[in-house]
Amino acid sequence: MARNTRTAGPCGEAALRAKLRVPPGGGPVRLRSYDPRATPGGPAGKTEALACVPYVRERITALQVRLFAQSTAGDPRSVLVVLQGLDTSGKGGAVRHLASLMDPAGCRITAFKAPTVEEKAHHFLWRVERALPGPGRIGVFDRSHYEDVLVPRVRGGAPPELWEERCETINSFEASLADDGVSVVKVFLHISRDEQRARLLARLDDPCKRWKFAPADLEDRARWAFYQEAYGDLLGRCSTEAAPWYVVPADRKWYRNWALGRLLLEHLELIDPVCPPAAFDVGAARRRLLAD
Repeated sequence: MARNTRTAGPCGEAALRAKLRVPPGGGPVRLRSYDPRATPGGPAGKTEALACVPYVRERITALQVRLFAQSTAGDPRSVLVVLQGLDTSGKGGAVRHLASLMDPAGCRITAFKAPTVEEKAHHFLWRVERALPGPGRIGVFDRSHYEDVLVPRVRGGAPPELWEERCETINSFEASLADDGVSVVKVFLHISRDEQRARLLARLDDPCKRWKFAPADLEDRARWAFYQEAYGDLLGRCSTEAAPWYVVPADRKWYRNWALGRLLLEHLELIDPVCPPAAFDVGAARRRLLAD
């Protein structure tokens, strides 16, 4: 397979990441300036987006094989996809879609819930470090270490010093990951307030979806403005050269999934993994097999 190929063509323009990236050092992000129903760089509609899935899956799985293959020769590189967003923004659906594009043997998915008693006894990054993908692997986080910044600020009234300290700690942590060969792909799934209401109502109206609903969801919805402000500050402060944030409009599920697949594919192409040369005499092995 030829190296250095890119995804420009019928399934979208190259470098979608440039369209969705939060510029480092730009200050707080005004999420109201981002349209949750927009489709930047995307296909014309759902039908076209679904038609792209086989192509993207084929490219990702081929690159995934090469990523793991080169790790057997000592290459440390890996990919970590971090998904954040408000309730009903589609983190679960995004995880399922990403998993459908990869070989599950080379993928590790971790969902971060409220910290356990054991986790609270450690530094807030402890549980994250334990879930990082190893060399040649792809990791997907459903929520992440950013919950330990957002929740204390929005729900707990954390002092500004804690917010500042944890943001700086996260930036240093992610820079060290990049130095160690981890491509950190941080995605904020941006949903509108109206769409969130529609999805919460759908959970209430469908008996098979009510397990997804909790009264606390309404309490968090009442804090909508506080979450928008906190996420805007977080995106601005923690979008760095080493680990930028990407804002993916999430009202349209088909676009959300298409964009996530493209972002993963582009980052694998940036790594451009290479299968290592054989450490044995290939010709001699072939001759022995043919003579068997």
